[in-house]
Amino acid sequence: MPEHDHSQMMDKASHQMMHPQMEVCKGTSLECANAATPFLTSAGQLFLIWTAGGAVSLSHSADLGMTFSTPVEIANHQKKLDVGSDARPQITVDPKGNIFIAYAFFKDSNWNAQINTARSTDSGKTFTQAQALIQGGASERFPILAADAKGKIHLAWIDKRVVQAANKQGNKKLGGSIAYASSIDGGVSFQAETIVNQESCECCRIGMALNPQQFPVLAYRGIFPGGVRDQATQVLSFKQQTSQGLPTKANDGVGPIQRVAIDHWKTDVCPHHGPAIAIADTGTTHVAWFTQGSARQGVFYANSNNEGKTYSPPRQLGNANRNVARPYLLTIGKEVWLVWKEFNGEKAIIYLQYSKDDGKTWSIAKPIAEAVGYTDHPLLINQNKNVFLSWLTRAQGYQLLSIGQAE
Repeated sequence: MPEHDHSQMMDKASHQMMHPQMEVCKGTSLECANAATPFLTSAGQLFLIWTAGGAVSLSHSADLGMTFSTPVEIANHQKKLDVGSDARPQITVDPKGNIFIAYAFFKDSNWNAQINTARSTDSGKTFTQAQALIQGGASERFPILAADAKGKIHLAWIDKRVVQAANKQGNKKLGGSIAYASSIDGGVSFQAETIVNQESCECCRIGMALNPQQFPVLAYRGIFPGGVRDQATQVLSFKQQTSQGLPTKANDGVGPIQRVAIDHWKTDVCPHHGPAIAIADTGTTHVAWFTQGSARQGVFYANSNNEGKTYSPPRQLGNANRNVARPYLLTIGKEVWLVWKEFNGEKAIIYLQYSKDDGKTWSIAKPIAEAVGYTDHPLLINQNKNVFLSWLTRAQGYQLLSIGQAE
């Protein structure tokens, strides 16, 4: 059986366990969304992109999610849209206010996908026609975006060209690869992509954060010798560039693959459960992840103060008997904010912990939100020092909840 068939079965089983009361909702409105991704500007303008009814739509709010503008439908792929449990549309806004989005859809019945991108230069009123990031690619899924302080857009994704080439030569290969590209013109064009790791899980989202030098740092589930799928981080410091913004060599700036923990999760199926990453102003890298390895099982957190060369001992999060899942991280200065989701058999509960000292000590975990039925991943965003939980649930709709303030 192909790898993706295994992964979809595993994904559906866990999805039904976590969301036993999920109701079918038809339509493309936010009320029917399965995933919603926010971007909050320093001025308090909230942009929200979501997938529902096969469409990718965006709206904005000037009152922190109390009311939203009339949605703009960016694209509609109907049943081909990638709405897997770890797939979600992505959005970033550059310092000039230009919006760039990315999402994926399946182009065949073998789970091969294409990433499309679109841009808006009028605060989301209109968008360019969605177009392929890679022309004639093998398969691309799970895009992740970030715009740095100078407006450069960083984009990473799971790419299948290496796997496809190996299989065509008769060398059976599972998984995918981690690809990266960047744009210095607001997403109008991207440099030639670089494969930064040829061995990765093919259906777990990637985490991305910018370090104090404004270089992207990736977190993802890598494939290590023996078919072990453990977490890795990688710093991409493309310093040497031509006048066109291209690396002088294909591997310039590709940092070493750093293993976060030796969980030793040996598996050939897809967990559909990628990591979270955030980087403090001190340069400390904070990572949270899910594993079912022989060394440990559950959701864990660790940090590194040397760009991933070594990580602190993994610390387990939540109640191990409550299906802990979907951790997410946010840093402000040297403060770290961490949320995750638990399911107690009746409802999903979001828990919060925070650290005021760069992850050395932590507050007691406390519940901050709950819902029955279908729930999206909990996400964290901030406006200056104000911290918000962004959470989409079928029962309560989209919520932007103020959960604290950094010092």
